[in-house]
Amino acid sequence: MPSHNMTWISYPSKNLAFISPEEIEAFIASQNIISRLMHCYIAFFVPTGLTAAICILIIFIKNYLQHRVIENLDLFLLHFTISNIIMIFLSFTVISRPDYLKATHLACNVLSFFFNFSYFSSQYVLILMLLILLLKRFPPRTVLCKATQRPILCVGIVLTYAFCLSLTEAVLVGTDNYHLETDCQLDPLFAWPEYEITKFTFGFGIPSFLQILCFTVLLTKVAPAEAPALQQHIRTYPAAYIISITIFICRLFYNIMILFRTTFKLQKSIGTPKNELVMNIAEIVLFCESCASLVFIIFFHKPCKDEILKVIQKCRRKNTANSHLEIPVTTMTHESGSQ
Repeated sequence: MPSHNMTWISYPSKNLAFISPEEIEAFIASQNIISRLMHCYIAFFVPTGLTAAICILIIFIKNYLQHRVIENLDLFLLHFTISNIIMIFLSFTVISRPDYLKATHLACNVLSFFFNFSYFSSQYVLILMLLILLLKRFPPRTVLCKATQRPILCVGIVLTYAFCLSLTEAVLVGTDNYHLETDCQLDPLFAWPEYEITKFTFGFGIPSFLQILCFTVLLTKVAPAEAPALQQHIRTYPAAYIISITIFICRLFYNIMILFRTTFKLQKSIGTPKNELVMNIAEIVLFCESCASLVFIIFFHKPCKDEILKVIQKCRRKNTANSHLEIPVTTMTHESGSQ
């Protein structure tokens, strides 16, 4: 693949020469919006997402230590949780917005590699979850049955596949000017156009097709007589389906903006401050989805929900017991005083 010269590209907010007063006002407005969104994300979504992630890890580890076995779905959700934790930590690169993180091309490429690794692995482990749930409703064939009985092997395949895709994306970022400092985004602006095309194809296009295929089979195929009703099946495993819909919506918006940025690169255009604003919004929405998905696991995945309810009930019992203990002590003190 021939090398691309991407030295001409820059953010519209960094190219302020010869612009009109209207464009200056639009630029200031877009910077304010980006700054407010960043503060909302850091203040509300990050603490909520990390708290949910810690609770999920504690619950899964506790259940494993008690039973010495972990369900297939729980293992996939554990993998999904770890991938999203990595994405949340990498999302701290938006703290400098409306400005961008300053880093060398090499450092930016390393950040991009880990971001893509967690992005691809979370996307494809979700496909595994949907496949497992599909096989719970429909009798699996022999090969699929054997595959689902080895969840660790499935996770290993997903990690290997995600690693290969991330390595490919790292190459497509470009191999020049590694020592130079640049404005860094987790999807680098200076990456070759093939970077965005590959990411859209393997990070959204193919997984979304597989998601839609799983939902189509689930909703249209006639289940065996012994299988539970469709509504009961969905109510039994709501977390995976809710996460799947959330990821599709948020990543659809993000990947559309990725493709728009590719068209600008192919046209040798840097776009407008409005284009930059929408791309930044899409990036923050993607990070918000990582936090929201972890919260959905806590509230909709039965083992996690049951553990949270147990903790709440224990706290209520302790408060009730303490309130009952305080009443006799007060009464005895009052009676001794009257004597």
